[in-house]
Amino acid sequence: MSLIWEIAKFVIFSMIIVYVSKEILVKLLRKIAEILDLTPKAVGNIAGFATSMPELLTVFFSGAQGLISAGLYNIASSNVINLIQYSFSIHFNKNGKELRNKAIMTQLVIVCITIFIPIAMIALNLQASLTMIPIFIIIFFLFFHIRKNAYKLYKVPIVTETESKKIEEEKKWVRHKRKYAIITSLELLAVGVILFIIGNLLGSTLEALKIKFNIPEAIIGIILGFVTSIPELITFIEAQRHHSEKTNDMQGVIEATSNLFSSNMINLCVIESIGIIAFYLLGG
Repeated sequence: MSLIWEIAKFVIFSMIIVYVSKEILVKLLRKIAEILDLTPKAVGNIAGFATSMPELLTVFFSGAQGLISAGLYNIASSNVINLIQYSFSIHFNKNGKELRNKAIMTQLVIVCITIFIPIAMIALNLQASLTMIPIFIIIFFLFFHIRKNAYKLYKVPIVTETESKKIEEEKKWVRHKRKYAIITSLELLAVGVILFIIGNLLGSTLEALKIKFNIPEAIIGIILGFVTSIPELITFIEAQRHHSEKTNDMQGVIEATSNLFSSNMINLCVIESIGIIAFYLLGG
């Protein structure tokens, strides 16, 4: 009965994190992106950060509980699932032709690399250590630099949200911009506190499943990967629908691809590094 209760808590806490991320966090960040009149690529970057919040929480608290391997399996499975979900969203929205753009293709190649690295680490039984953090930092900035130059080189057309609206709507929105920015920032802070509390409870549940019931870290990590990748699927589809109604399909694909790219890069380079630090400082 105790095992069933721990599994139930695992499911409940995971679903809360996913729900808050999908229904509140992602929408708040899109609102900020529109307030600041960002390009689809920038909005995709923000969505990538937002949808990686569940991975950040689960990997951090897994590391803090001494489950370093579970975090790596979480990252590997999340990055694989993200690519699968992205491919599904492209097919679902009938935007396959947009993938021929070389800047988009460059990002997808890098995404594949973010999948290969954690899988190779698992296959070679490489222990995540503090010495890997500088490597992840170099990879992070290198790949974002490559992505930036790819957009310049291949001249991908990018328009802003404001450029796609009517002038009268834009003027009305600008008048309330400051007020909305302050309110949204406070809402984001509250959401962050909620996610931190739930993430801490999830970490305790993971420790119980590992220690009391001897469930392998690989299984825990893979399950977490599935759970924490749900917000990405929502944002991939929503981005393409949003832009197909207001501008054109390419803008939606740019945003979704940027979301995929940023999410996978953050998972591998930033969140895995945070998980390693949490493991050595709190769970080692």
